[in-house]
Amino acid sequence: MSVSVLASPSRYVQGKNAIAELGTHLEGLGSTPLLVADDIVWGLVESALTQGFTAAKLPVIRVGFGRFATPAAVDALVEKIRTGKHDVIVGLGGGSAIDAAKAAGHLAGVRWASVPTAASSDAPTSALSVIYTEEGEFIEYRFFPRNPDLVLIDTQLVAGAPARFLVGGIGDALATWIEARATRRGTGSAMAGGRPTRAGTALAELSWNILWENALPALDAVRAKVVTPALEAVVEANTLLSGLGFESGGLAAAHAIHNGLTAAPQTHGLTHGEKVNIGSVTQLVLEGAPTAEIEDFIVFTTKVGLPNSLTEIGLSADDRKELRAVAEAATVEGETIHNLPFPVSADQVVDALIAIEGISRRVRAEHGLPEPVKYVAGH
Repeated sequence: MSVSVLASPSRYVQGKNAIAELGTHLEGLGSTPLLVADDIVWGLVESALTQGFTAAKLPVIRVGFGRFATPAAVDALVEKIRTGKHDVIVGLGGGSAIDAAKAAGHLAGVRWASVPTAASSDAPTSALSVIYTEEGEFIEYRFFPRNPDLVLIDTQLVAGAPARFLVGGIGDALATWIEARATRRGTGSAMAGGRPTRAGTALAELSWNILWENALPALDAVRAKVVTPALEAVVEANTLLSGLGFESGGLAAAHAIHNGLTAAPQTHGLTHGEKVNIGSVTQLVLEGAPTAEIEDFIVFTTKVGLPNSLTEIGLSADDRKELRAVAEAATVEGETIHNLPFPVSADQVVDALIAIEGISRRVRAEHGLPEPVKYVAGH
């Protein structure tokens, strides 16, 4: 593949109380926006958003949303767009609402905007959506010819969200550099099409560096429900830098293993970033990364609150059937794991998944960190 591609949203807006300015930034995109948000998210944003829309002379028309971006949910939004004659769709809240809005906007031929209320993933900036079943199992990636026209994130909303959401975003973003550097070393393509750009790879590394410096104080800020420079830095790393980094730098094993894990019922209820972090540790083992790097990653992610053992995602080394299913799904033809600069088999993935349990327990014991706690789905 001889071309490289950099993809990005048309505009990115971040800051404290930025939700009040959403109407101003939407004015140039359309006159009849359709807002997609669940009841909880709407309760958080309705007042400030409505004031901004009134000032911009935009109507406030909102439709609810369920839990996952399913094919049916996307099709229902397309119908809403067409019957309501909307010219822009806005996904507010978590990654699934945003993904559903992007997919519906593409199918309906209108513009779309992403407004995450937590820095829980790097999905908002991308030109793709992840589609799931009603039970939350991965179905497919849907790719679009362009990125969102607007991404807006209010850091005060991030500060007010549960800390676990930010933890998940950190897990998603940490994988970006691990995967981008592997893709760069190999011959695979980035999600934007073509080989990774140097810019995409550099942004992935910048995201990584910011997180190692700021993740822990940013989590302190969220627990205190305040906005600090550390939180602003992490929100940008999780959302913008990781978003551009994964799309134009490339995905590899971490996200492929995440996709496989969605099929294991024991992992249901875990956030996207929590499952991705298991993929990151597993990728480091698969690569034969330096021992110090693996150990540092386990120490750091344990302090952040991310799982790095099978126990913490409800599995064990004895769950061979489930581990085999995860590995088979992660290594199907076309999965991003094949961006690694060497061939990977399902057997290798099973072995690496089993290995991370012992590595995690040993490293934690050596550094005086707590043992892994068993995760039970639904709790």
